[in-house]
Amino acid sequence: MTISRPRAISGAAALVAALVGLVGPATAHIDYVTDESKPTDAFLTDAFTDPLVIAVLLGGLVTILAGLAAYLLFRPFPADIAAFRGVMNDYDDLLAWLFRLSMGMPLIGAGFGGYFFSPEVAPTNPTVLRLFGISVGFLLLFGLATRVVAVGTLLVYLAVLPTEPELLLAAEYVPGLLAIALLGGGRPSADALISRLADDERTVYSQIDPFYRSVAVPFAERIEPYTRLVPTILRVGVGIGFIYLGITQKLLAPGPALAVVEKYSLTMVVPAPPELWVIGAGLTEALVGVMFIAGAFTRGFSLVAFGLFVTTLFGLPDDPVVAHISLFGLVSALLITGGGPYSVDEWLQSRLGSASEIIGRERGDEREPSTADESVSGD
Repeated sequence: MTISRPRAISGAAALVAALVGLVGPATAHIDYVTDESKPTDAFLTDAFTDPLVIAVLLGGLVTILAGLAAYLLFRPFPADIAAFRGVMNDYDDLLAWLFRLSMGMPLIGAGFGGYFFSPEVAPTNPTVLRLFGISVGFLLLFGLATRVVAVGTLLVYLAVLPTEPELLLAAEYVPGLLAIALLGGGRPSADALISRLADDERTVYSQIDPFYRSVAVPFAERIEPYTRLVPTILRVGVGIGFIYLGITQKLLAPGPALAVVEKYSLTMVVPAPPELWVIGAGLTEALVGVMFIAGAFTRGFSLVAFGLFVTTLFGLPDDPVVAHISLFGLVSALLITGGGPYSVDEWLQSRLGSASEIIGRERGDEREPSTADESVSGD
């Protein structure tokens, strides 16, 4: 492929910016928007022997690493970051509701659409699956028997997965349903109303309820110590999904991704070769996944992923919105939780302190950290 010098320079600069911003409509679920494929003989060999490709990718990587290092070194805008984290922490009591919406709405969409979790899994006789998706989706939305429904739905997903590997395109259901199983219905939910009625000995319902005191309360007390692991489960599960999509749908099978680039004329958006679009998108998704799994700069990369989804939906009009609701919700939840236990962010906080602690040191204030300090410093 022959590329003029001005076009190569403009393409390299534009793609470096795209990589730094981690934005690219080609990062959508490829199978959702096209059934076509382009020839890919020696795709990776040709791409990684192209000086332009190597220069752009290395330039993007160096820029990202330099930006992260500069943040850790200079810790800019501590007041703004502390305020942002404080607002996110205020939403903690609504996490269960967010998880229920994130899982319930796409399951209802799957039921009405006649597919099983992923649009790529559509049986010839979808009646039973329609009833399944609509039923469990509405139960999750209402928050009725929430933990039981979440565990049952997860078991069904895992049971079918070995025979339908395309379900890996909807792997985000695993961490999402696990989070619901740990947190329960939260509020607002039917479970919260039932528990209030059952807990008040003056109500008629409390005299006849067979479940609340004997099962629900003991179970909630038993799993309470593990609820702190929700951020860990969430970022690891979502991170694995990002890596899977980036590697399997872009780097290892670039044909459909190249077809998407051509279908939507993405080279007109950023004047770069199609190979750079596909490799850049695959490496971007893989990078976001690795950072989520490590729990490094979790909230920052959650914002990046959220922006990526928004760009995808506006950039690819054929992409089914309902297929992305779950990821939208789970990434939004990571904005609230941060990295949580067993994360690089947690380690950074112990070594460097939080943004609020930086403000306190600047003021000579030795006060105890506020709720905003509970968030990790690197996210």
